[in-house]
Amino acid sequence: MCFVNKVGEGTFCNPRTRSMTMSGRFPVAVVAAAVLLTWVAQLRATTTVVVATANKQAGHEADRVVWVPGQPADVDFPMYSGYVTVDHHAGRALFYWLQEVPPKAQPAPLVLWLNGGPGCSSVAYGASEERGAFRIRPDGAALFLNRYRWNRAANILFLDSPAGVGFSYTNTTSDLYNSGDRRTAHDSYKFLVKWFERFPQYKYRDFYIAGESYAGHYLPQLSQIVYRKNKGVEKPIINFKGFMVGNAVTDDYHDQVGTFESWWNHGLISDATYRFLEATCVHDEIEHASPPCNAAYDAATAEQGDIDPYSMYTPTCNQTSSSSSSSTPRRIRRLKGRYPWMRASYDTCTERHSTVYYNRPEVQRALHANVTGINYTWATCSDTISNNWGDSPKSMLHIYKELIAAGLRIWVFSGDTDSVVPLTATRYSIDALDLPTVVSWYPWYDDIKEVGGWSKVYNGLTLVTVRGAGHEVPLHRPRQALMLFQHFLNGEPMPKNGTAA
Repeated sequence: MCFVNKVGEGTFCNPRTRSMTMSGRFPVAVVAAAVLLTWVAQLRATTTVVVATANKQAGHEADRVVWVPGQPADVDFPMYSGYVTVDHHAGRALFYWLQEVPPKAQPAPLVLWLNGGPGCSSVAYGASEERGAFRIRPDGAALFLNRYRWNRAANILFLDSPAGVGFSYTNTTSDLYNSGDRRTAHDSYKFLVKWFERFPQYKYRDFYIAGESYAGHYLPQLSQIVYRKNKGVEKPIINFKGFMVGNAVTDDYHDQVGTFESWWNHGLISDATYRFLEATCVHDEIEHASPPCNAAYDAATAEQGDIDPYSMYTPTCNQTSSSSSSSTPRRIRRLKGRYPWMRASYDTCTERHSTVYYNRPEVQRALHANVTGINYTWATCSDTISNNWGDSPKSMLHIYKELIAAGLRIWVFSGDTDSVVPLTATRYSIDALDLPTVVSWYPWYDDIKEVGGWSKVYNGLTLVTVRGAGHEVPLHRPRQALMLFQHFLNGEPMPKNGTAA
């Protein structure tokens, strides 16, 4: 079986997933020989169990990341990374990177992080420019610690999903052209089950799922599978407690109504284009828009101009970067801006740096990635996956209702300067759930007693906005994002009086 790499450039076969079969027959034997063969079979079975147990332990330790190139000296937390095969027949294997809390802080909850796209890497975004332990310097070689890393509060498990994204791979070429929501959710669940077998110390640990953007589909769907598989199990090994999702694609109709209204309110589009979008798009699927809707989006893009829609009010990387990197961002909508009051802490071109870093062979070896050693270009997102995305339900609201009724903890957060999935879109989608209000809209304060955003608590769901943050909230507001995460884990509403978490 062969694999077309993530950016669709060439094929290779993965020798680790090839299978061998043997056939044959035993000759007719006397009773004594039969007894001997039975004894040998029993011995082999016993040996297999012992070897399997040893292999689990060895596999766990074999995934330990001793050191990654360029890391600072003051790393006090363990890391693991590697592959979990989710479909042996197709040869699909998902890549993960676990960044644990320091040993003295254990036991702590486990949180699975998923980026969206669809087709974008959680290692590229979640781990490397948002909530992960490290940031990559402009030379694409050295790292520095993220002061507001989320593994200060929980063990963070970054997953590249589906197969074909980031370092995750498949040996079946067609997988790259027929990915969709359903298979992604089921593969992610298979990953979790096998991962917990490899890391048994996390069985029964409090477990949460978090993500952003198109993970607004991934999270509810995966959460639904975990919840349903757990039903009737007295002590499920996946001790699922809830999920939190940011700037999330939730319901196509309400998301688009809110997005177009937000664009118009912020002066990004004309009256005529606003009417054009409303007339042609609001009843379309976001992932499979009609030609007239695509024409309306093209008109809106032209009127918006050369801005970073993921952060409306900030310059793009090309306008501010002095980086010598020769790589360029794949998508203009992913160029990062800079807040003028954050010049010392916010690098606008982090995507460029990660492209250089994760294409270094020594980095891949340290992370146990690209185990075949095939020469291909690692990319932050896969155009092949995103351009050929299959099933994408128009709404997640019915799943929200099921999981809210189950009593799971559900938080939705939104950076309020994002124009891709704006706050207005999120509010319309949540309003469609028609949930009773527990705590009315109020400003919440960060640990230096400044307004960090606003919040509203519903019966079964908490909405939190983060003031001045774009689509990737921890990229722009790392301190407030960590505070948000800590309150989510503790099940505590955002503070009204500036009290730190």
